[in-house]
Amino acid sequence: MMSPPVTELTDRARQIFRAVVDGYLASGAPVGSKTIAAAAGLNLSPASIRGVMGELEALGLLASPHTSAGRVPTDRGLRLFVDGMMQAAEPSAEERAQIEQRSRSGGPVEEALAATTAALSGLSACAGLVLVPKRELRLRSIGFVPLSPGQALAVLVAEDGSVENRVVDLPAGIDASALVAAANYMSQRLGGLTLGEARVRVEQELAAGRAALDDVGRALVERGLAVWSEDGDRRPVLIVRGQGRLIDAAAAADLDRVRDLLDDLEGKQEIAALLDSARAGDATRIFIGAENKLFALSGSSVIARPFRGPGGQVVGVVGVIGPTRLNYARIVPMVDFTAATLARLMG
Repeated sequence: MMSPPVTELTDRARQIFRAVVDGYLASGAPVGSKTIAAAAGLNLSPASIRGVMGELEALGLLASPHTSAGRVPTDRGLRLFVDGMMQAAEPSAEERAQIEQRSRSGGPVEEALAATTAALSGLSACAGLVLVPKRELRLRSIGFVPLSPGQALAVLVAEDGSVENRVVDLPAGIDASALVAAANYMSQRLGGLTLGEARVRVEQELAAGRAALDDVGRALVERGLAVWSEDGDRRPVLIVRGQGRLIDAAAAADLDRVRDLLDDLEGKQEIAALLDSARAGDATRIFIGAENKLFALSGSSVIARPFRGPGGQVVGVVGVIGPTRLNYARIVPMVDFTAATLARLMG
């Protein structure tokens, strides 16, 4: 069932519909005819307002929870409101400054992305999401620190200054000199390469007999690269910040829905796939409730926008997730501004 265009609603129906949506988005509670009659300045009796609300319900734009005589907008009604009636409110100078300041946190780009997403989460009172640009680390140096006779800590330093540690199982018979030799070989021969490129070079040099490594050292190099590559393949491309903001006073009465939403966030691959669908085009995408089967139980909404890097290519998507009663008019421009900030960061 398609929603009617806004232009097909009478002026009275539009006013009452907007009053219900505004009241619901502000409180999270059903809105009754007496509330609208007292606040909306319509000069209509509660009985007349109830009649119009019944017509809007028949159109699939409003629903009446059985626990209340008031009405709430349906997902279809929220879609009509967002697409045809919403008046966006641009972020304040203070909000813009907070987002920009967090984007300049320094360090690896993932940390700046996470910090900016945390700022967006705090300002929107939602969970912030960012789909991390898909990129590969380039190696600067690699070292091994013995932990026990059978294990060592492999320390990888990337060209962007980021440091990653992995515990590596050691081949039998290895000693401290072999750890030093393997680290020197990897730093000297593999510096500046991605993990994929490094594995190819190691395989080529071992096959040609050019690698100055004994059997033990060769096994260590191969094992270290394998651990990093395997971990990188599994690494989530999605950063989530501010899940705790989803549990507010209004949510306390609907803990099952909140639990479903938090379960959705645990399935990062599904959320990442949803965000990835927003990569096409330049516009902000808004996913409302059961419009997406992922949120059929939790009744959540996602607002997402792609951001671009050097050359104008889309490198990631930033957004928020929260209940369907989001303040869309305020949060949509905030997500837009965050995307523009991240595009400058990536440039």
